Amino acid sequence: MTTSTVSNERIHYLDAVRAFALLLGVVFHASLSFLPIYIGWAVMDVSTSQVVGGFALISHSFRMELFFLIAGFFSCMTLSRKGVGSFIQSRFIRIAIPFMAGWFLIKPLMVASWIMGAESVRGEVNVLNSLKLGLQSLQELPAGIFVGSHLWFLYYILLITTLFLALRKVIQLFPDSGTVLVRKIYDIVSWIILTPFAWLLLPLMTSFCLWRMQQWGVDTPDKSLAPHWPVLMMYSGFFGLGWIFCRRQELLQSFIRISFGKVAICLLSIVLSGYLHRYQSNPGHPNIQLYHAAYVFCYAVMMWTLVALTIGLFHQFFEKPSRVVRYIADASYWIYLVHLPIVIWLQIAVAEWEMNWALKWGVVSTVTIAIAVLLYDLLVRPTWVGQVLNGRRKERALFKMNSRKDAKTQSGEQGVEVATQ
Repeated sequence: MTTSTVSNERIHYLDAVRAFALLLGVVFHASLSFLPIYIGWAVMDVSTSQVVGGFALISHSFRMELFFLIAGFFSCMTLSRKGVGSFIQSRFIRIAIPFMAGWFLIKPLMVASWIMGAESVRGEVNVLNSLKLGLQSLQELPAGIFVGSHLWFLYYILLITTLFLALRKVIQLFPDSGTVLVRKIYDIVSWIILTPFAWLLLPLMTSFCLWRMQQWGVDTPDKSLAPHWPVLMMYSGFFGLGWIFCRRQELLQSFIRISFGKVAICLLSIVLSGYLHRYQSNPGHPNIQLYHAAYVFCYAVMMWTLVALTIGLFHQFFEKPSRVVRYIADASYWIYLVHLPIVIWLQIAVAEWEMNWALKWGVVSTVTIAIAVLLYDLLVRPTWVGQVLNGRRKERALFKMNSRKDAKTQSGEQGVEVATQ
């Protein structure tokens, strides 16, 4: 599926965008205990706010879409550089292994987290017993294997990558007609991106997927390994667009261009989405279908404009290489993999504190990231785990150890791929 040359130069601002999408997920999950209504989360704090609900609505509308777009971009780049065989091998090492191994580590901790959350309501948290019950939950396997965790996004990257590789193979079997088809697809996407009506057409296409969601907004497909088709189609669309942007980077520059009109459309869609969202709790309203349709479209506009504006802002401020940004980009994959049990345990710890929700939210988010970064620097970055996640071992940055081993890993550090590649 090629129509133009793919540059293999490292694109620093997209590294930063990927890190932002993952770290935003940490802050998003850290906010859920401060929502003013109970949503089935492990714990509900004594201090809540409607502001948190607004943040959750906005951040959830675009963070994973942004991530899948970047994943598509770097997947295309990696495939072009490495070839199919090495690309498949890297996907297995960088995505499949963390997904499977991470699940066995995270799932018992998640079960323990929910048990402790329920116990905290009664003021009698038993950490050791909760961990014991969490480990015992693995005895139910193979029932429920690889489901019920935040690692579902890795599973969907694997699904989507498989679909794209299969499509690529079919096109190669019919090179003449396949090339014509690819060019037509690229031309159609180019026309949509470049037309003044892009921010109408893109949301309209996404709205069909959003309409089929079980909730108003984007469903989280973590309950089953059976594909959630609306979610799969939507994330495949963003992944595919990222792939096309890698091939035609002039389209990416047009897509992320910041303008007054784009900002105005984004702000208007946020306001309307927030207003219409309240009708979800009133399914008996005589105009509920109309409100739902209006919400779906406004939500899609919010999604697309936030994705484009976020990349545009990072293009302006993070285009030049930065050691700090590079480090955070490398660490962000590990941070997101391990953050959720840490977040929930901290939420439980502060749930009864007589402190403003904003302060506690900041504490939970900051301490979670700090703990994950410390673990990354000490136990991941210079070890085989870092090699799996980041492509190769790298020298510690926060706790440098002047050893030959660290010096050797540092000397081999060039052109490291990001975790979504």
